[in-house]
Amino acid sequence: MVVVVDSSVIDDGDGGGEVVVREFDGGRDRAGVEQVERACEVGPSGTKLSLFTDLLGDPLCRIRHSPSSLMLVAEIGAEIVGVVRGCVKAVSCGGGRSDTFAKAAYLLGLRVAPRHRRRGVGTKLVARMEEWFVQSGAEYAYVATDRDNEASVKLFTGPVFGYSKFRTPSLLVHPVFPGHDLATPRRDAAVLRLNVRDAELLYRRFFAAVEFFPRDIHKVLSNPLSLGTFLAVPPDTAKSWRDGGGGVEGFLASPPASWAVASVWNSKEAFRMEVRGAPRLWRAAARATRAADRAAPWLGIPSIPNLFEPFGIHFVYGLGGEGPGAPRLVRALFRHAHNAARRAGARVVATEVAACDPLRDGVPHWPRLGADDLWCIKRLADGYGDGALGDWTKASPGKSIFVDPREF
Repeated sequence: MVVVVDSSVIDDGDGGGEVVVREFDGGRDRAGVEQVERACEVGPSGTKLSLFTDLLGDPLCRIRHSPSSLMLVAEIGAEIVGVVRGCVKAVSCGGGRSDTFAKAAYLLGLRVAPRHRRRGVGTKLVARMEEWFVQSGAEYAYVATDRDNEASVKLFTGPVFGYSKFRTPSLLVHPVFPGHDLATPRRDAAVLRLNVRDAELLYRRFFAAVEFFPRDIHKVLSNPLSLGTFLAVPPDTAKSWRDGGGGVEGFLASPPASWAVASVWNSKEAFRMEVRGAPRLWRAAARATRAADRAAPWLGIPSIPNLFEPFGIHFVYGLGGEGPGAPRLVRALFRHAHNAARRAGARVVATEVAACDPLRDGVPHWPRLGADDLWCIKRLADGYGDGALGDWTKASPGKSIFVDPREF
């Protein structure tokens, strides 16, 4: 049964209409939601490009795997005019402490049909979603937006929504070269695949104090969309591991001077992206790079995959490491991820890292394909569930941040 969350009358430009905010009903709302999503295609500020997200017929795809989630729609009459999604989970508040977990709610996918904007539809959707957050026990709510999207930043940090600017991670994107794999010199690094148990042990040991680290990391790692966790170490460490040198327990007891770890999420099975509005010259140049790469793959000519039709993404999450050689080992992990993505038919490998993450320099990426994000946060609860840290919204940023692939 469809639950009506809120209804009221606003001026819709045609003499007023009843706006009903209610839970999404997959049986009757799918087509209307897809129409709103198509009308709200967005692209980087200052360009004519637009980035279209194909949800593959599943409007819930970005929250389906979260432990607790809700999608709301706003309608006037029989027309869907707005949507919003949200999820709630326990995450680390960082601060160098592994016991500072709080319930945090993530607000995402807010869309209002262009001809119904500036009439309070978005405000109603967010207000109703925040009510559900509070009912679910969330102490904080946060939202991510493009740092260059001035309208969105002003909306969320303004007096109506009351969020505060919090963190500024960057989305780093690398194209998957369709013509060849990327080689990793064996003398520099060896890449080991970890099973879910070993990956969980490693993450809980080294990541429990990283901001937004999910308490249910075991569910993330065991999700069918998680393609595996990979550990990059010096070759001698890998040989000892393979020869029975204690496995992950031995590694945790005495890690090498430098190491790096990352997991890969198969986002292409959840949604596809497509760049629209590119000039013909851009398209022609991209085709030329692919032709040259196919003709002479041994030259390693950087090629641009076809991003002007729906393409899939592999998302690298849980990126971390230690030691002076960690950036070099991160590069090995991303070469490994690139090659796996090529074989799987993904055209982009992406990750998101904190602004001051020391591993950022080791992530191969094309700046023009990425974006700088802004995460905004708001305190929902009166008390403090995060112990000695105090109010998380006022905490200084750590060097790293954990981006949950379930809501990427």
